[in-house]
Amino acid sequence: MSQAAVSGESGLNILEVISRRYAHLRRSDRKVADLVIADPASVLRAKLADVAAAADVSEPTVMRFCAAIGCAGFQDFKIQLAQSLALGISPTQSAITADDPPADVATKIFDYALTSLDWARKKLDPAAIAQAVDMLSAARRIEFMGFGASGIVARDAQQKFPLFGVPCGAPTDAHQQFMTASMLGPGDVVVAISNTGVTRSLIEIVRKAKENGAQTIGISGSQSAILRYCDVGIVVETLENTDLYTPTISRIAALVIIDILSTCVALTRSTEHIKRVADMKQHLTEMRVTGSL
Repeated sequence: MSQAAVSGESGLNILEVISRRYAHLRRSDRKVADLVIADPASVLRAKLADVAAAADVSEPTVMRFCAAIGCAGFQDFKIQLAQSLALGISPTQSAITADDPPADVATKIFDYALTSLDWARKKLDPAAIAQAVDMLSAARRIEFMGFGASGIVARDAQQKFPLFGVPCGAPTDAHQQFMTASMLGPGDVVVAISNTGVTRSLIEIVRKAKENGAQTIGISGSQSAILRYCDVGIVVETLENTDLYTPTISRIAALVIIDILSTCVALTRSTEHIKRVADMKQHLTEMRVTGSL
């Protein structure tokens, strides 16, 4: 149970907890509190070392501050801070522990996902989305690239976009990806998906495709290295937590971006094309078993 809950502060958001406990904090902890209260959005985007430097304290002091306000570490503090800023709701103790029953795990994961998705939504650049939609709508061929969790997103996109009459691929092997990029040219589009944006092989693939005249779209969790080589960069900022028990929210957010792009591209197609898609879906429905077997 968090310290906030023990002190009867479970109904308060984390900024309110900081204000209530401020007078009882150590002098060095107050430096961190001052920084958080003055610019919570910047603290939310910062790493532990950055917060310590900005507050002119040590990293252990930042961790002690987190504990003093009832958080189970720096990541849990950032999750609760995001809930305060993004949704304006009272935070829950989002750090999952081995003692949590399934009901608590479900609540915490839903809270974490909803908070992070809302944060990503508010940070999303609509101009970048519009540019990407224009590019994809005019493409003669689209190749989605990614590794690991991002590779799963790429394969999901590869299933959606052929509905719009465009050949699509999602090679999973780095060598296959490089060979594919080497054969692309003007009119083709590469969508590179990488939460970190620093995977060397994926950056080289994007550079190769761009060198051959293809257009490039990057989907990343920050203004990362890969976006420097993309014609359009879509930043999907989430509160990625590397805790053992935390789900990969960056993958969920990237899947939402793919849904946004595919829906927008669908809206650019002709009435006849949309009718063909509707007929196809109707036939698929008729192929399903109805009633009991």
